[in-house]
Amino acid sequence: MDKLLAMRVFERVANENGFAAAARTMDMSPPVVTRLIAELEAHLGTRLFQRTTRRVALTEAGEAYLSRVRQILQDLDEADGIASAHTNQLAGRLRIHTQPVLASYVIAPMLSKFRQLYPGIIIDLEVDSRRDPPIEDYDITLLGVDASFDADIVARKITGTEVILLASPEYIARKGTPKQPPELAQHDCLRLKAPEGPLRPWRLWHANQREKAIEVAIESVIVANHTDTLLRACLDGAGITSISVDIAAPYLARGELVRVLNPWITGQLAMYAALPSRKFIPQRSTVFLDYLTEHTRKQTSQAMQACGVS
Repeated sequence: MDKLLAMRVFERVANENGFAAAARTMDMSPPVVTRLIAELEAHLGTRLFQRTTRRVALTEAGEAYLSRVRQILQDLDEADGIASAHTNQLAGRLRIHTQPVLASYVIAPMLSKFRQLYPGIIIDLEVDSRRDPPIEDYDITLLGVDASFDADIVARKITGTEVILLASPEYIARKGTPKQPPELAQHDCLRLKAPEGPLRPWRLWHANQREKAIEVAIESVIVANHTDTLLRACLDGAGITSISVDIAAPYLARGELVRVLNPWITGQLAMYAALPSRKFIPQRSTVFLDYLTEHTRKQTSQAMQACGVS
C-alpha cells in the first residue's frame, strides 16, 4: 500500500463526502479509491467511514485521524514548497477553491496568460458555492463578499467593485427608463436570492451621497441564487437586475446592456484571497496572488471608468 497516497485519498473522500466524488476530483477510478481506503482501514485496524447507500460519514476514529492527516499533508506540502523555492523553476500543484461567479468571470479569463508565464504550475481548481469553504484544505480560497467583510481568517484583499443596475435596450424600449429609484417598483426586477432569508427592499446609494441610502420595496418577477441566470434573463429583456461592474462592463461596451439609474448603486463588493493558517506560503501561491491582484485591479478600474463609476 502507498500509505501517502492512501492518506491523500482519505482526506479527499472526507472533503467530498463520497468515494465517487473523490475519485472524480483526483482523476482516479472509484474502485481504486475504495481499495485504498479499505487497505488503510485494514492497516489501522479500524473503520474510518460509516457507509450507507446515501452517504459517507466519518467515524469517531476517522474524525481524529483526519485532523492529524491534514496536518501531516500540510507539513509535507510545506517541505516540498521550501525545497522548490530554491530552484529557478516555479512548479507544483496550486489548489484553489472559489465560488462559481468568480471562477467564470475572474479566474477563467486569466488562466491562459498565467500558464504562459508559469508553465510549471498546475492549477487545481475546485468550484462550489458553500458559504464556509474549507480554507485549510486549499492553497488559496477566493471569496466574493460584501465590502464590510470582517472575519477571523488570514486573508488578502484583491480588489473592490460596485454593483450597478442594468437592463437590455429591448426592455428599455418596451418598458421605459426609470428616472428615480422609487420607480423600480413599477418595473420587472430580477434579483439575487438572499442566502440568509427573504428578500429585503432594494437598498440603493447615490454615488455622491453614499451616506444617504434609500430602500425601495420590490415585487421581483425572477429570483435566483445564480448570477449567470439573472444576467442571461436580463440580456434577453426580462427586466432590470443588479450586477457588479466588472462583470457588466463587456456587455455595456458592446451595447447589449445599458446602465439604469446612473449614478445609483446597490452595493459594494470585495474579493479576498483566504490562506491556510500555516506559516509557510509556497512561492507558487505568491506569484498567483500577485498576478491575480494586478490583473483584477486593472480590469476593475477600466470597467468602473467605462461604467461611469468614480
